[in-house]
Amino acid sequence: MTSFQDRERAEEAKFAHDEDTLFRIQARRNKLLGHWAAERMGLDAAETEAYARSVVQAEFEEAGDEDVVRKLLGDLISAKVDVDEPEIRAALAAQAIEARRQITGEA
Repeated sequence: MTSFQDRERAEEAKFAHDEDTLFRIQARRNKLLGHWAAERMGLDAAETEAYARSVVQAEFEEAGDEDVVRKLLGDLISAKVDVDEPEIRAALAAQAIEARRQITGEA
């Protein structure tokens, strides 16, 4: 096997690993965000877990974070929680940092 083929395989493996890590970070972020929103809505433990799973599932509706933001905004407003889109986006950013720390072990 040539050096070029070795390098190509290594790059492919790195890309696959990076994509898997990114997926896991986004899923963890969404779960944490679901817990944040559930706490704001006053849900109990079982409802919180179910709600967090529904937030993770919302990510698959379309590319990007817009589907998650829309879901949270709609759910929080329906629950009579005083919240706006910038607050949700700030929570999204904060939970992304925490999720990355949890998945990658960065302190």
